Amino acid sequence: MTMCCPVFGFSSVRFLRGLFSRFPGRMLWVVCLGMGWGVPACAQDAGELPANRFTTHATLFGAGRSSLYETYLSPVTYTGPHVAFLHETLRKTHWLEGRISTQSVVDGFFSYASNRSGNSNEMAGKLNYAIGWHYNWLLGGLRLMAGGEVHAGLGAIYNTRNSNNPVQAKAELDLGASLMAIYPFYIRKVPFTVRYQATVPLVGGMFSPRYGQSYYEMSLGNYDRNVCFTHPANAPSMRHFLTLDFPIAGFTFRAGYLCDIRQSRVNGLRSHIWNHSFMIGYVKHFGFVKRKESQHRPFIL
Repeated sequence: MTMCCPVFGFSSVRFLRGLFSRFPGRMLWVVCLGMGWGVPACAQDAGELPANRFTTHATLFGAGRSSLYETYLSPVTYTGPHVAFLHETLRKTHWLEGRISTQSVVDGFFSYASNRSGNSNEMAGKLNYAIGWHYNWLLGGLRLMAGGEVHAGLGAIYNTRNSNNPVQAKAELDLGASLMAIYPFYIRKVPFTVRYQATVPLVGGMFSPRYGQSYYEMSLGNYDRNVCFTHPANAPSMRHFLTLDFPIAGFTFRAGYLCDIRQSRVNGLRSHIWNHSFMIGYVKHFGFVKRKESQHRPFIL
């Protein structure tokens, strides 16, 4: 914090008295102008900007490998490449004296996979949205975060070989637990930040037809418990995200590995979507600065 202190000595005071006696009107304007310059400079450093005024946005793109298994469409596993994207927003709140942070994530992927013999293909796509809240602990330079999140997903898998029931829709909503660790460090005075996050769905619901039930039957109103209650026993799923932030030419970039495991066994059907993605993107920090507040940036998530 910058402090204002006097800069005039005794000789300066005698000099100003002489000027006032000769040019009283003009010197009044000079003094007022000098005070106008000095006061805002002192007020600007009066306090630091609260941490909850800063928001971190990260946008990443990546590619990887998918494993698709959907017994409604085929009894075999399909594997192939996929492309993915992810946008994340992190922000500290004022709740519990700033110990609660909020996180929102929008991500999706598109995969084109083949069976082992190569005579059939499947196309899969999905869009996910999650919002969560974490409690923060600081242990030296290490930040530990734990909380919960609400996740929703919508997508579909299309089998190019099937003429009857070629599509399986995916829709799910669940509540899960989330753990995160963030550690900033320096290598030769260059700042880096490594982060790991694990998320496990606990309870929720998902859409699934029954074994042998067609979408045409469902369109006629033949409901057969197509909304299923999910939990770790019938839908053991998890998500792991490991990232590294690093600066290049004044910009912050992020590289990471995303492991997204979604699987279920409901209504006589088994399904899994396993995605392993390598991501790369950029990070931006935004601050909501009010007048007379310094732009000191605290620890950024």
